[in-house]
Amino acid sequence: MSATLRHAGWVLRGNPVTLAAGLGATLMVLLAVFGPALVPYDPVASNVPVALRPPSAAHWFGTDQLGRDVFSRVLVATRLDLLIAASAVTLSFAAGAPIGAFCGYVGGRLDRWVGRLVELLMAFPLFVLAMAMVAAFGNRVENIVIATALINLPFYIRFARAEVNIRRNVGWVEAARASGNSHAQVVLRFLLPNVLPAMAVQISLNLGWAILNVAGLSFLGLGVRPPTPEWGILVAEGARFITAGRWWLVTFPGLALMLAVLCFNLLGDGLRDILDPRLRT
Repeated sequence: MSATLRHAGWVLRGNPVTLAAGLGATLMVLLAVFGPALVPYDPVASNVPVALRPPSAAHWFGTDQLGRDVFSRVLVATRLDLLIAASAVTLSFAAGAPIGAFCGYVGGRLDRWVGRLVELLMAFPLFVLAMAMVAAFGNRVENIVIATALINLPFYIRFARAEVNIRRNVGWVEAARASGNSHAQVVLRFLLPNVLPAMAVQISLNLGWAILNVAGLSFLGLGVRPPTPEWGILVAEGARFITAGRWWLVTFPGLALMLAVLCFNLLGDGLRDILDPRLRT
């Protein structure tokens, strides 16, 4: 563990962009955990006399058309957006990585069929597919999670399948089979852990993409329902007031969304460098 921490420190010191992304992602997670307990106002309580006030000492991000504190709503929305994105990515990884690994290990007809199925799914615009699923089954949070997980599933199947296919006949895999391990044990105990560092980049990228997907669905009215605070809803509500000069309504939730996606996208390369045993000295 100490060697891993030393290597992680060495990677972060040599790559300030990864360090900044890691700190930003950590801050996002802390805000998601503790943010609702720290907000100065009730994020759903209306206060019409102070509606559409610009940023001030009392309301750091201003107020919306109902007098709700935008800072409190942006902060509370962090938990929901990250929770939906993390749940969706976890589901898609937990299902897609083993499926792709077994297909890449077995090869043959099964591998070809699954490969064609993945290519068929990826031929559709994935966001449109998520819109169709949420519209068909209802825009409840669990349906948004499932839809986001399903459209992320092909990435993990394809990635794990390709990585395992490259490694299935190398010497240490042959040694694992010769030691009496079953095919399932070879895949789950030896091959999957070996490809995890390479998949860390995909996981990090998918987290950012899932956050954007959730916000996009809510922006179009197919995601989380108002008055629940959610970044996409806040941007959609604020967009109506841009021409009236109420810039803060869309700027602050848009910045929060942009920073979350940027941090998780930039974090992927650093995670690969930290977790890949071939880069350790």
